[in-house]
Amino acid sequence: MVYQYVLGGVLVSLLGSVFFMIINSTLSGKKKAEDVSEGVNGNEFVRMQPANGDCLPEIEKSTDVVIVGAGVAGAALAYTLGKEGRRVHVIERDLSEPDRIVGELLQPGGYLKLIELGLEDCANESIDAQKVFGYALYKNGNDTKLSYPLENYTSDIAGRSFHNGRFIQRMRERVATLPNVTLEQGTVTTLLEEKGIIKGVMYKNKAGEEMRSYAPLTIVCDGCFSNLRRNLCTSKVDSPSCFVGLILENCDLPHANHGHVILGDPSPILFYPISSTEIRCLVDVPGTKVPSVANGDMAKYLKTVVAPQVPPQLLKAFLAAVEKGSIRTMQNKSMPATPLPTPGALLLGDSFNMRHPLTGGGMTVALSDIVLLRDLLRPLTDLHDAHALCEYLESFYTLRKPVSSTINTLAGALYKVFCASPDPARQEMRDACFDYLSLGGICSYGPVSLLSGLNPRPMHLFLHFFAVAVYGVGRLMIPFPTPQRVWLGTRLILGASGIIFPIIKGEGVRQMFFPATIPAYYRAPPAPLENKLKAF
Repeated sequence: MVYQYVLGGVLVSLLGSVFFMIINSTLSGKKKAEDVSEGVNGNEFVRMQPANGDCLPEIEKSTDVVIVGAGVAGAALAYTLGKEGRRVHVIERDLSEPDRIVGELLQPGGYLKLIELGLEDCANESIDAQKVFGYALYKNGNDTKLSYPLENYTSDIAGRSFHNGRFIQRMRERVATLPNVTLEQGTVTTLLEEKGIIKGVMYKNKAGEEMRSYAPLTIVCDGCFSNLRRNLCTSKVDSPSCFVGLILENCDLPHANHGHVILGDPSPILFYPISSTEIRCLVDVPGTKVPSVANGDMAKYLKTVVAPQVPPQLLKAFLAAVEKGSIRTMQNKSMPATPLPTPGALLLGDSFNMRHPLTGGGMTVALSDIVLLRDLLRPLTDLHDAHALCEYLESFYTLRKPVSSTINTLAGALYKVFCASPDPARQEMRDACFDYLSLGGICSYGPVSLLSGLNPRPMHLFLHFFAVAVYGVGRLMIPFPTPQRVWLGTRLILGASGIIFPIIKGEGVRQMFFPATIPAYYRAPPAPLENKLKAF
């Protein structure tokens, strides 16, 4: 009976916190909008000079959309809009094959979006892509297998892992087959603005010549290091950790066709296949600094700190990869989506929204955004009414929230839970999470369906997260509660709240849980500009 009252009190407190955050975020959101409304354009844009003669209108009519960047998001978007009949100009800084250590795992939900876009053949045997059916989770020598809930899908539906560069090049090849899409190598330096409307971009082509490209809609997809996002959003980039990347060769994972996550100390270690003969290893190092690769400190760190935590089946190949010396590092970044709606322009991909790459959800969010944007633009035959289009596309920021907020929140929360901590309450939460997922049934099926992008429901994520916390508290109360255990359980609940509530606030409580209460949710497509002119 006592436990019922305690549990009831905890749930009431949580609900009270949620409603407080709704009110607080709504009020603070209005204040932020007022603060930035006067400085959206500022001096970051180049103002266009009045056109001499009739050249400018002819250039504008030749292109419907300018896309900055041809990575995963840019290439997929260019192909999608090109197939819709749009005239697209894509400007990419470097059209050679990228060589990255992330963007190599596509969740099943992302693969379904790839199919919707007609690009599924870019992630098949032609690039030696590997199917992924779930995860194996390791902690202190114990492991549990978490499979994706794919029972209701055809046998081809699964996650995919591959070399990022091969995947992008295959999509670029598909883009190049469309006659109405121009794919050009060049470096975009500035957005062109006239009377508060983005009219296109200024860029330097491969020969170094300064060029301009005009279109009624410019979509910026220039990645995590975007130099254009500051004009289009209030970016708050966080750098929680770094990834150290290795490639293990000619070895087998303990659980075939599964990603492997080791709950290591100080933070997680990942293994997953990227070809039929290669396994990617990513070692997370908290903070912004990593041991030096050049002077051998990194190799020493990997051998002394990381190697003892590697599963025995992979240890020999891991040490061989360290000895080989092909060690790569990159900074992990996270950034909530906080757009500044600007007529004539839109952000997409990592330039717009980032999350910790632990859960491999970035490409799933980007592809989901592209499907949504395609569907929003499909009814529009004319994109030239910039203000009406901007107002209409505000619905994009709300409609994307179920998928993006679920994956973003899960990535941020899991990373913090999976990291080792000297705090006993945080350690209890970590242990409770592993044991909760090991229970099977809905306890593993539910979280993995969220992780996979197959169940984009933020409320389900919220309930599972606190179910883990309550499960951890319940374990502490067995066989009977003591003052120390009660206090530790209280700290566990407070710690869990401290992890997830700031992430939810960054995503937007109202947008995440109550999107239907936002007016932009119901925006209808604007009437063609020519119809408006006839009305006058």
